[in-house]
Amino acid sequence: MSGHNKWSKIKHKKAATDAGRSRLFARHARAIAMESKLANGDTTHPGLLGAIERSKKDSFPKENIERAISRGREVGNTNLQSVLFEAYGPGGVAMIITAITDNNNRTNQLVKHALSSLGYQLGNPGSALWAFTKTTDGYAAQNPLTLSSTDQETLESLIASIEEIDDIQDIYTAATLVL
Repeated sequence: MSGHNKWSKIKHKKAATDAGRSRLFARHARAIAMESKLANGDTTHPGLLGAIERSKKDSFPKENIERAISRGREVGNTNLQSVLFEAYGPGGVAMIITAITDNNNRTNQLVKHALSSLGYQLGNPGSALWAFTKTTDGYAAQNPLTLSSTDQETLESLIASIEEIDDIQDIYTAATLVL
């Protein structure tokens, strides 16, 4: 009966849950720090308030919010910047990938590698942005495409490989995903 321990199953499930939660919390911390830097630590700034509200929806602890705000206020902090990548995925679907990074070159290469591993490449600036409209929550597709089941599976695996990059914040596609 080796390997049939209930605790081992719980341990592995908890480890996977904790890893996902850690990744989500790191994204919120970077977003709050960047918005805090832009707002000079002013907690009434709309961008910072929005980042805080989004993090609270995911049960981000108050102490971590305060720490991220103070990190954004510090003079000697890293230069966090928001970066936007554009690409075309399976079935010709337009994709916008947003990231917050302290090293644009590293993030650029990681995104290029994730795309090229499945046979896709980054687009030029403005090549996919025309298919989206800017909203308060990010980007929305103007005319969403319906993908075949194989293209949808490929798109889902592409999104999963891109989301493994720590600096990635959001991925928007011009496709209607059926879950």
